[in-house]
Amino acid sequence: MRYSVLLPAYEGMSYAAQVEGAQAAEELGFDAVFRPDHWLPLTGDLTRGVTDAWATLAGLARETSRVRLGTLVSPVTFRGPVEIAKVVATVDEMSGGRVELGLGAGWYDPEHDRFGIRYPAMPERFEMLEEQLAIVRSLWTQPTTDYMGRHYRLHDAILQPKPVQTPHPPIILGGLGKAWGLRLAAQYADEYNLDGFEPADCGPLLDRLDRACKAVGRDPRSVVRSVLATWPFDEAPATQRSRAAAYAAAGIERIHLLTEGWTVDRAFLGRFASAVMSPT
Repeated sequence: MRYSVLLPAYEGMSYAAQVEGAQAAEELGFDAVFRPDHWLPLTGDLTRGVTDAWATLAGLARETSRVRLGTLVSPVTFRGPVEIAKVVATVDEMSGGRVELGLGAGWYDPEHDRFGIRYPAMPERFEMLEEQLAIVRSLWTQPTTDYMGRHYRLHDAILQPKPVQTPHPPIILGGLGKAWGLRLAAQYADEYNLDGFEPADCGPLLDRLDRACKAVGRDPRSVVRSVLATWPFDEAPATQRSRAAAYAAAGIERIHLLTEGWTVDRAFLGRFASAVMSPT
């Protein structure tokens, strides 16, 4: 099992605190550090600051040396496909090839409303996501990109420099197991992330992912299966280890740990690493 930590950077977590959390995760053996991509706090407490996800990840790329870095997830409503492809490629170079891109359709109405960001109905945002996935992957891997879609049009587009990672930085898609999300995952994703599912519920959804991959002629095992889990950090170590084992038995290969609190520091992560990752 691989473990990553989701920094609660949408509720007043400073850049310095994110550096501390990322460096601690690296030293303690975590696989990756992710952060959400939001511009407003999710609790609605507007006194809590929110740093920009990709600007922060660029800084973390220079403050760490091993741990992988990415977003869960960047909404397609915030940036066009060329912008997200360019910024991810740039941070991939800055990190020496350690970046992953979680991309999604977006969901948090208040930040779109307050900032005047266009927020169409879900079917249209799904179309935007599908087009962005095709464009971003092409920009990363092809000498030039021509694309004529409903939402985006590119002619002889060139993205240089290319990402460090080949064929491209991993793309993560998340969801609740809906048919359209599984289809996109089968076509484009290097990882499919189940959002908030308990171990017992993962197996049937992963079976559906297998079928979606086979329908497009793809080896199902080429898609990493992960879960974003609000973790019971206060439970006994044996209980936490049993929970991790249950996810592994259900086919989960990576757990993205979400805390209900807003502090992720060395002591906090150290307790988890001691209890679950290297139990005595």
